[in-house]
Amino acid sequence: MLNASEKLRLQEIDSTFLTQYGRAAEVVLRAPGRVNLIGEHTDYNDGYVLPAAIERSMLIACSPRTDGKVQAFAVNYNYSTLFSIDGVQPTSDTRERWSNYLRAMAWVMKRENFDFAGADCVIQGDVPLGSGLSSSAAMLVASGLMFATLAGSTIDPVKLALLAQQAEREFVGVNVGIMDQYISSLGKANHALLIDTRSLTYKAVPLPETGVSMVIADTNKKRGLVDSEYNTRRSECEQAVVILKQTYPEITALRDVSVAQLAAVEEQLPAPVRQRARHVVTENQRTLDMADALEAGDLARCGELMNQSHESLARDYAVSCRELDELVGAARSIPGVYGARMTGAGFGGCTISLVADTALEEFSQRVPALYNDATGLEAVLTVTRAAQGAERVR
Repeated sequence: MLNASEKLRLQEIDSTFLTQYGRAAEVVLRAPGRVNLIGEHTDYNDGYVLPAAIERSMLIACSPRTDGKVQAFAVNYNYSTLFSIDGVQPTSDTRERWSNYLRAMAWVMKRENFDFAGADCVIQGDVPLGSGLSSSAAMLVASGLMFATLAGSTIDPVKLALLAQQAEREFVGVNVGIMDQYISSLGKANHALLIDTRSLTYKAVPLPETGVSMVIADTNKKRGLVDSEYNTRRSECEQAVVILKQTYPEITALRDVSVAQLAAVEEQLPAPVRQRARHVVTENQRTLDMADALEAGDLARCGELMNQSHESLARDYAVSCRELDELVGAARSIPGVYGARMTGAGFGGCTISLVADTALEEFSQRVPALYNDATGLEAVLTVTRAAQGAERVR
């Protein structure tokens, strides 16, 4: 079901489709972006994550073709692309680079024997680009759902997520995890999704339907250290496992170590490996605890866990930065904010706050002002509730 903003966007897309192709679009698909409530840097340690789909999405209006070609017009870029679905290749043209995600899904869906013969489509998204809210996953999932629909097939949402991950890894060339595609495909309105990144099992966890919102705040700080520091953190976690296996030979990842087990032997780990392991092990437990707190309706406990997560990311995992810390501090200064933390890889990007609706106006006015005073940067806020995952809406 489309929200009010999406209904307005669809009017623009329908009009654009008619202008571009001289006929009406037959099918409309949507797939949302996402935010991670808690569970940061746990995924590559076989751990738990707790994302929610957001009320920002990718919309695709389309009609079938029969000539084996896909023509797509991107409203956001005011640019069109045309490619054959047989032997599809990535494009290096900077004006068409957005289409590599569409091409990737055409490639992987054909490989999976989905029998579609082409498409005319118009694509429009309002997931902020480069903000860590997974516009790429929304594009992949929406495209995959489009090609399955045009093939006259239904597709299991788990399979859709897995194919979207394969497409981004093997065609686009980005070695992504599974969280973004899972929540975009499997998200449930008014719920977060507790995902076990080892088994790929998941559980919908209820969020309040009224009275509280998620507020995402973009620091507008460019992230320059993410790739190199990510590789370093991953290596440090692997070092911790090697050392911990001497005491706990049954473990294969930090996911297998309990808080009590780590506390018993953490002095055996050198710095900073000790701190990295402590974050991952405690973050996994916090993620499970937050799922329990949400099910119990204990928002105060949720806020405590979010705050603890940020402190752990800043001190033990060392992936925060001054801008993230300032934005989190500004958020926490507002009465009615249950908790706030950085979300995503770190060194910039976004924060996530759980905010009572009665505090939204004050939050929206004061937090950007406080942040600007401290950093000179403009924070961009997105207020959202948990949205439905990918679906055909027409």
